[in-house]
Order: sequence, then structure tokens, then C-alpha cells
Amino acid sequence: MKDKIMPSLVLTIICVAASLLLVSAHELTKDSIAQQKADKFSTSVEALFGKCESTLLDDNFGNDLVKAVAVTSDGKTAVQVCVDGYSKDGIDILVGIDENGIVSGIEFVALGETPGLGSKVRDDPDFRKQFIGASEAPVECDSISGSTFSSKGMKKAVETALNVYNENKEAILGGR
Repeated sequence: MKDKIMPSLVLTIICVAASLLLVSAHELTKDSIAQQKADKFSTSVEALFGKCESTLLDDNFGNDLVKAVAVTSDGKTAVQVCVDGYSKDGIDILVGIDENGIVSGIEFVALGETPGLGSKVRDDPDFRKQFIGASEAPVECDSISGSTFSSKGMKKAVETALNVYNENKEAILGGR
């Protein structure tokens, strides 16, 4: 009987100990991770609009692709969108929308696309320039040869940001 219970008891103790260690590690690092994400977001907003004060809104406006929305004191908006390209959630960008509702810049928070192929959406400045000046979806753009999925993902991300902005403009600008 002891031979049958002992392995299960030992395994249970090991699992409980491992779980407690994981919970402890999470609790010790969660504030640091959150601060690093906030710093990266602030750096990306500054890259879009220059040195400015921004207010992070606590709302994704009913769209699961939107990770964050920030608005500056002069009415510029940054919408962080994470979409699938070739990789699941491979494109994480910040779309800058000026006070007139026009895309004024795109900054990458993270890119998980294939280096040399999908990463062309970030590395090719002419591709990103296609989106500058857009004010509503659908946005017309030429895909990059060899990175069609990534190009479609970028298009979807910009269109999502514009749709969220245009549908919630008063709430976004009222949150400053």
C-alpha cells in the first residue's frame, strides 16, 4: 500500500512547491514588467509626437486588437494595436493620429515577423509612408513582395486604429 501512495504524495509535494515558486516569481516581477511596458509605450509615443505629456486611457473601446490608447494635451492620439501578420500577434504598432484625425506616424512596439521577409513592413520606409495621411478605412496600400501576410497585417492594424479613433473620437479626446 505504501508503495502505491508514496509516488503520488511525492509528486503532489513537488507540484505544490513548483506552483508556489512560480507564484512568488510572478509577484516579485509583475511591477517591474508593468513599468517596462509603460516605459516602452511612453518612448513610442515620444517617437511619434516628440517630447509631450500624454494620458493613457483605460479603455480599448470594445476592440480586443487595441492594447492601449493615449491622448496628448494638444489632441494627438496614439493607438496601440496588436494584430496577426504571418505570426500570431506578430505586429504590435503604435499608430499616431493628429488632431485632425489623420495618420501622422507609425512606430513599432514589437515585431515578431520573419526576419528579412515579414520584417520588411518595419524596415521599408516607403511601405510605412503609404499609411501616412490616411483618415478612414479602408486604407489603400501596395503589399511588399514576399511578405503579403505581414503587409495585410499592417493594413489591418492601421484600419483598426482609424476605426477605433473615428468611432470614439469624443470619448478619446474627452479623456485628456
